[in-house]
Amino acid sequence: MLLSAYMEHRRERQVRVIAVMLRSETPAYRCLLCCNNKRHVSEGVGDTINDYYGFDYGTVHIMCPLPSGCDTPSHVAVTTAAAKSEDSQAVFLEIKNQKAESVSFAYDFAVCISTMYDFTNVLQLVQTLEMMRILGINKVAIYKTSCSPETQRVLDYYTKTGFVDLIPWTISRYINPSHGSQIAKSPGDIHYYGQMPALNDCLYRYMYQSRYVSLQDLDELIIPETVDSLSDLLPLLENKHRSDCYKFANFVFPNDAQNPPSSQTEPSQSPGWQQVPGENILVHPYYLPLSVYTYSNCKVIVNPRAIFRPSVHEPADPTEICTWSDINDARLYHYRSVNQQRLNPDEVTYHGRLLNYSDRLTSAVNIALTETGFLTSD
Repeated sequence: MLLSAYMEHRRERQVRVIAVMLRSETPAYRCLLCCNNKRHVSEGVGDTINDYYGFDYGTVHIMCPLPSGCDTPSHVAVTTAAAKSEDSQAVFLEIKNQKAESVSFAYDFAVCISTMYDFTNVLQLVQTLEMMRILGINKVAIYKTSCSPETQRVLDYYTKTGFVDLIPWTISRYINPSHGSQIAKSPGDIHYYGQMPALNDCLYRYMYQSRYVSLQDLDELIIPETVDSLSDLLPLLENKHRSDCYKFANFVFPNDAQNPPSSQTEPSQSPGWQQVPGENILVHPYYLPLSVYTYSNCKVIVNPRAIFRPSVHEPADPTEICTWSDINDARLYHYRSVNQQRLNPDEVTYHGRLLNYSDRLTSAVNIALTETGFLTSD
């Protein structure tokens, strides 16, 4: 299954086709490239990303060399050498990233979200998107399979404003994606709704559009601890580390449990939010004890032009080294369900950093909820 094609300008100029393939098959690839209304042929080489989590299908980058006389192909199709007779029925993909950019970008920060499946958590979605705006993010790409009608209203609003790019993610039409990350608990053909190929496509899609790209989920926020925005954070990290990839430790803030008794001031619920489907992240300022997953389930912000093979938690290529951000500089706030009714005060830690943004966030969320019809303008 071919997903997208991008011109590769680094190391060696060629065409990179992102695909989903059955890992047990290792066919000889045949690339058909269109140049000036003429068809050229080259032999493709498959580069399988090893982070497949035990599933039968995985992400493959098919590298197509540029044949003589075809320096700027506009479209590409890939078949197998054995299917040469089927060239006339080949489906061609537009080749994107025709021009490499290294100085001027449309965005400073883009976020890749993969994947949205049966999503209903409207309030947290609006809070997350508005918080991303406050943090200085310019574009959010969401790979969507399915969601509730209420969620779609929100997505339509943010798409219309230009803040969100909504990318239809239809992989389930062709294979059976797992609904989880562990094949033993959630069988299927490919890991977690096809998260890996979506992230790979997203990084290349915004490679020359955005100075930085963050790979994360809709229930996660990377929040600086000492400065106000990511625009302030990245220069701080670069002055310390000079890296092209930064990892952020995963702090889990349960959003489905009652807070323990505390002397800390609890944030009040904004009027009308109780009627909006979903969770309010502002009222969940307690995180769970740190564990091995705090670090193994990290997320990253990268210079996309330095990354060749992205993965869920850090690049799949071991030569692409990521640097840890100190938790006193920034951390990943992960607002998710833990299936626990009440938090034990001895097992959680209060951390009110998000509340520093509360006034700005509440105002922005109320505007968005009014614009989308969830709140009245009275």
